[in-house]
Amino acid sequence: KHLMLITLPVALSLAAVTRSLVCFGHVDVVPAGPGWQTDPFVPVIKDGKIYGRGTSDDKGPSIAAYYALKLIRDLGLPINKKIHFIIGTDEESEWVGIHRYLETQPAPDFGFSPDAEFPIINGEKGIASFKIDQKPIAAAPAELTLTNFSAGIRPNMVPQVATATITGDLPETFATQATAWADEAGVKLTLTLGNPTTIEVVGKGAHAQEPKDGKNAGTYLANLLADLPFDPAGKAYLLMVAKYLHNDSRGKLLGINYTDKLMGELTASPDIFTFTQDGEQSVLVNVRYPQGTDADTIRDQIETTLGADKVTVSISGHAQGPHYVPGDDPLVKTLLQTFTDHTGIPGHEQVIGGGTYGRIIKRGVAFGAQMPGQENVMHQANEYMPIKDIITAVAIYADAISRLVK
Repeated sequence: KHLMLITLPVALSLAAVTRSLVCFGHVDVVPAGPGWQTDPFVPVIKDGKIYGRGTSDDKGPSIAAYYALKLIRDLGLPINKKIHFIIGTDEESEWVGIHRYLETQPAPDFGFSPDAEFPIINGEKGIASFKIDQKPIAAAPAELTLTNFSAGIRPNMVPQVATATITGDLPETFATQATAWADEAGVKLTLTLGNPTTIEVVGKGAHAQEPKDGKNAGTYLANLLADLPFDPAGKAYLLMVAKYLHNDSRGKLLGINYTDKLMGELTASPDIFTFTQDGEQSVLVNVRYPQGTDADTIRDQIETTLGADKVTVSISGHAQGPHYVPGDDPLVKTLLQTFTDHTGIPGHEQVIGGGTYGRIIKRGVAFGAQMPGQENVMHQANEYMPIKDIITAVAIYADAISRLVK
């Protein structure tokens, strides 16, 4: 969990200059997951696009920023501020490297991360993952036993695949009803009958910042099974997921929904499901929340809604509060003007549910490289980036950095 630091120094005559700009990129990626039409780790150029995991998040944009800095150096453009180019390796997880950078280097005055979209992202919602652990429930005889239920590979990805293993005799009509249900729900169902029976649901993966962009295989599978006569623990788990987490990207069923005029709506994405009879019985819910609420308030409400006698709820990993750089900040104004000058598209402020390195400093934003109107395929199968957009980003970044460090 390291990072690479590339420095563009100012001229020797200005060596005492302390003001600095930082550009934050990263080369780590989320797991590939299923559904790829090409090898996700072998770049493929097709129809003017480069396909592969990380092409848009964030290797393609980081390469664009790198070549922008190379242009500035090779052309000998004036640099009157120090420039740090960060290449992180754990942005998709715990940010150990970037925190170490801030511990050992003076904090940059301002900067941007090429890790989102144009024209700019000057606001980011808070991010926290909440682990819901079901408390032990006494066993009792039942027609069916849920021996295993699993879905999800990362806390920031809507799960594309979910699997359940069941012992006992399913109703004779289950296979027919399940097939009809899958067709109506728009998911793929694979049913392997036997003892045990295995059921797999394939939905659509997506970035957890907007769960509506995906189709959560975990909640769909729980919804299919919840009404069946399962053992007490399995029944309680499936009902919890089906009743409080299915098709509710704004957290209304959990009682945590919240909207801020500037930052928009809270989003809730249940991303990791784990159930075994003698082991862990949990769901990890990734929440992106606006200013006006906080992680502790959300945790308390989830536990209240689900019942403290039935579950325990804890904050998992590192939580990050909301971040906003005002639209009249010179950094924001300069970046927006540069974007407009190159594209002819009017610039405007934006707030997202995603989290970028830009939020790590007070005057930090995200700037590109996804163009307006371009399909967002970050964290999805068949991720790609149009090559023309990478080239355009090089020009925008070179001009923007040059303006900021004059």
